[in-house]
Amino acid sequence: MITVLIADDQELIRIGLRTLVDGEDDLDCVGEAADGLAVVALAARTRPDIVLMDIRMPGIDGLEATRRITADLALAATRIIVLTTFERDEYIFDALRHGASGFLLKDSKPAELLRALRTVADGGALMSPSVTRTLVREFVTLRPHVRVPHPQLSTLTDRERETVVLAANGLSNDEIGDRLRISSATARTHISRAMLKLGARDRAQLVVFVYRSGLMD
Repeated sequence: MITVLIADDQELIRIGLRTLVDGEDDLDCVGEAADGLAVVALAARTRPDIVLMDIRMPGIDGLEATRRITADLALAATRIIVLTTFERDEYIFDALRHGASGFLLKDSKPAELLRALRTVADGGALMSPSVTRTLVREFVTLRPHVRVPHPQLSTLTDRERETVVLAANGLSNDEIGDRLRISSATARTHISRAMLKLGARDRAQLVVFVYRSGLMD
C-alpha cells in the first residue's frame, strides 16, 4: 500500500486529491494539511511514502516544509511531489534543490497523477529527461549561478561523471548507454552509484548537484 499525504491550502483541491487517491486499491491518503507547519507535523507522525506538496501555503511555505521533511532522517523514505499551477513556476528549482522528487501541474489528468505516485513510490524518476533538461537549465540561467561543488564530487569515477552529466543533459538510460557504448543496465548502475556517493535522494536531486557543481559549464 502506497501512503500519501496531501498538502494544499485550498480545501476543494484537497478533497479532489483525497477522493482520487482513496479510490485506488493500492493507494491510501493518510492525512491532509492546509499549511506548511501542519504538513511537517503530519509527515513526522504518519511517515507517508509520498507527500503531494503545494508551494504557496500559509505558515511556512512548501519550500521550507520540503526542506524540513527531507532533512528529517526518520523520513528518509518519504518522497515529495510538488504541485504547481505553472510549468515554469519560479520555485520549482528551489523545491528540487531542497529534495523534491519532481513536480506535477495541478491540471494534470487523474491518470497522470496516479501514474506519478506509483512511479515515485517505486523509486523511479517522475520527470521525463526532456522536462528535466528544460526545467533545470532554465532556472540555472534565470538566476545568478554560483558554483557550489559537492564535497563528495571527487569520489566519482570518470565514467560516473560522464554518466551523470549526460543524465543532466536529459538523456535516458538507453540513450546514455548508446552514447557511451554500454548497456542501459550499466548506465543505470553508474547513476545509482553516483547517487549513493553524493547522497542524492533521487535522479532529480542528482541533476541539481551536477548543475550546482559546475559540471555543465
